Amino acid sequence: MAIFILPAGLLVCALLVVPMLMMARISLNQYDATSLMIEALTAQNYLRAVADPYYQRVLATTLGVALSCTVLTVLLAFPAAYWLSRMESKWKSIVTILTLFPLLVGNVVRSAGWIALLGNDGLINATLQGIGVTSAPLKLLYTPGAVIIGIVGVVLPYMVLTLSAVIEGIPRQTEEAAANLGARPLTVFARIVLPLATPGVAAGSVLVFILCMNAYATPVLLGGPQFQMMAPAVYDQFSRVSNWPFGAALAFILLIVTLFMTAIGSAALGRRYRAA
Repeated sequence: MAIFILPAGLLVCALLVVPMLMMARISLNQYDATSLMIEALTAQNYLRAVADPYYQRVLATTLGVALSCTVLTVLLAFPAAYWLSRMESKWKSIVTILTLFPLLVGNVVRSAGWIALLGNDGLINATLQGIGVTSAPLKLLYTPGAVIIGIVGVVLPYMVLTLSAVIEGIPRQTEEAAANLGARPLTVFARIVLPLATPGVAAGSVLVFILCMNAYATPVLLGGPQFQMMAPAVYDQFSRVSNWPFGAALAFILLIVTLFMTAIGSAALGRRYRAA
């Protein structure tokens, strides 16, 4: 059986493991304004990133946005996923395709759509001023709220499809039995559906959190130059400053924090599932 996974394993090593090892080596080098990079074995790039208040704020902002987007995505996706999984109509396949359809649109195009909606001359402000609710444009664009809305719009289909696949595996008879025994709909959801759907919540949350932590296009386009998250900060070090060692160190710090938070969240949801 090992022969069947060998091609995939070699591909992962070639496209992921080897570049990561190379970047780890680069992160231990020193930056020089003239030669750009001097070979060394130093942890000063990591120490600088951890000690710098600016990058502390950037990392805190990234964590806050990622956690907010993950929680909001779960809350928005659960009703849609439940409705999709219990649908018995012939249109279910079409609805599933429509759920997937946003994934066919690039993040830049989607962000451009949000700009058209949230800008000072966008549809929302034009509507509010047209009906007399506001006399001046509201600042909706280039705010943390705009970034959260944009990222949620990107990751929501992943959560809906993940949850619907898990909820479909929950026998409908368990809900009907609980209802026949006098349980209210909220009780059925809290005691039956939610515990059994916890693996889907865990899997979807991990996927969404990772995507949110590494978001690039949406924060840049909807957050503006004053709003910084880790992925754009890493890109700036590589492309604008040409400080590859420090950029590599920032990338690994982002990776480590993402893995650490993912492990904590998965363990907490796992204990919740076993307790239920």
